[in-house]
Amino acid sequence: MDINIIVMVVYFVLMIAISYAFKKMGTGSASHYFRGGGRMLWWMVGATAFMAQFSAWTFTGAAGQAYRYGFTAIGVFAGNVIGYIVGWWWFATRFRQLRVDTPTQAISQRFGPKNEQFFTWILIPLSILNAGVWLNSLAVFASAVFKYDLTLTLWITGLVVLLISLLSGSWGVVASDFVQTLIVAIISVVCAAVALFKVGGPVKMVNDFPSGFFTGPDTGPHYILILIVCFAFFFVKQLQSFNNLQDSYRYLNAKDSANAKKAALFALFLMLFGTLIWFIPPWATAILYPDMAQSHPELGKNATDAAYLVFSERAMPEGTVGLLMAGLFAATMSSMDTALNRNSGIFVRSFWTPVVNRNEPKSEHYLLRVGQTACIVNGVLVILVAQYMQSLQELSLFDLMIQVGTLASAPIIVPLFFGMFIRKTPDWSAWGTVVFGLIVSYVITHWLTVKDVSDTLGLTLTNRELKDLSAVWNIFCHLVFTGGFFCLSTLFYREPGKARASVLATFFSNMETPVYADHEQDGFDRLQRSKIGKISLAMGLCMLLMILIPNPLWGRLLFLLSAAAIILFGYVLWRSASSDSSTQGSNYVYRPEK
Repeated sequence: MDINIIVMVVYFVLMIAISYAFKKMGTGSASHYFRGGGRMLWWMVGATAFMAQFSAWTFTGAAGQAYRYGFTAIGVFAGNVIGYIVGWWWFATRFRQLRVDTPTQAISQRFGPKNEQFFTWILIPLSILNAGVWLNSLAVFASAVFKYDLTLTLWITGLVVLLISLLSGSWGVVASDFVQTLIVAIISVVCAAVALFKVGGPVKMVNDFPSGFFTGPDTGPHYILILIVCFAFFFVKQLQSFNNLQDSYRYLNAKDSANAKKAALFALFLMLFGTLIWFIPPWATAILYPDMAQSHPELGKNATDAAYLVFSERAMPEGTVGLLMAGLFAATMSSMDTALNRNSGIFVRSFWTPVVNRNEPKSEHYLLRVGQTACIVNGVLVILVAQYMQSLQELSLFDLMIQVGTLASAPIIVPLFFGMFIRKTPDWSAWGTVVFGLIVSYVITHWLTVKDVSDTLGLTLTNRELKDLSAVWNIFCHLVFTGGFFCLSTLFYREPGKARASVLATFFSNMETPVYADHEQDGFDRLQRSKIGKISLAMGLCMLLMILIPNPLWGRLLFLLSAAAIILFGYVLWRSASSDSSTQGSNYVYRPEK
């Protein structure tokens, strides 16, 4: 059997084992299934906050953009860093302090129950669409590497992710995210180090980049200004994308306010570090292997998105492709399983309980089963959407992800971001802004495109410049027009009735009131350190076996050093758990936060 397939099989077994290890903790109550009962340590929450913004697209579509255009690929990721800075400074703690299980519960408090239903049925389909894009980008490359049918790859991958989410809920999702962060870190660091060595160092890499490292091909005299504008607007977009009443749900897992803040800081460090090293291999590939696009003709127009894959095949020791594919699976699984888990919580807390069973209170066990059923349905829908994405081959993975993010997500993000700061708006401002924003998206896509604007201004732009500016135009229009609509809604604000005013007052009061861990938290802390430590030890020992693969000495040393780092980390984490064998965390009975 191919060594890369063996690596993948071991990886899948490890991920499923993680879910089993946290099964008891994840199925203790619906709250534990949806958000870990708000009991998780900062380094686990920070890892899942980081991985939620990380997918196979990073190693494929974004890497292809780096291979083609050089430095400009880091624009989105630099914006991610800004988003985490704001999360650490202001947003992470305040969202944790809302004391809810799902984002739509927070939306209900801020904008009323009608908006809770509106956003429930717009967020679930959108997250399914996003997860479908992630899963499709993964399956395209997995089928190219392992020579399996694309549809079969989609279903195998999707069902494994579904199984992980189903078995242990948020505990399994977050634990697997942390372990997957280790895998991604190893792949990134090792490949970046080898790439810099082979290309002759960073200075030579910049100077020898074939199409101009800072400009790339197909650019005109306006491009440097366009590049600066692109970076500025991506900063604004990612700041809003990370810090709103939908996408900050990951901080609900933290055990208290201080851990939520530390989690955002940890995610910030990981994103900053990653942004500096992720694109080194595709940049080096453009110099070392200019014929790279012909290596995988089965990928069609997306052949350049295989830059990481080709680098691993040609420059790295045998077995690295298996680790790369494990990293791709890790990145996609972390995004997809988080979406499935969140959707399950939204469905149960914001639809099933208040609408279907509003007059029939149900036990936590019953709600848990409903959530698991919703998880299965969501998982199957994601796989079907990913299959449909195969028909959109005229779009690169980078462009597809950007279009989904700027056209579909932007109208939803605007009220969920501004609503945290602008308090005196009528409840209809939330759904009204989304509807208006969708109209804006349609208009700027069909009637008032960036080309129409450039022609009106008399600007002559290349196809590359028009493509880059189209994303900026989308962000600008939603910031000015959609954001302006929300701000203007304050003109129609009227003081709410007594009951609604009380809910709003509680929302903003909770947002500023710290959450502190209770006396039962120590048991959860020990369990997390002990379980993750043992799992890391097992992963390190599995990687240690890779030194047996026939490789040059330097290749075996790379595997040895990588395995040693993981084993040392796992041992320290395991030993840090208290010698007290108390397991009160696993026997915890859910009690709502106050």
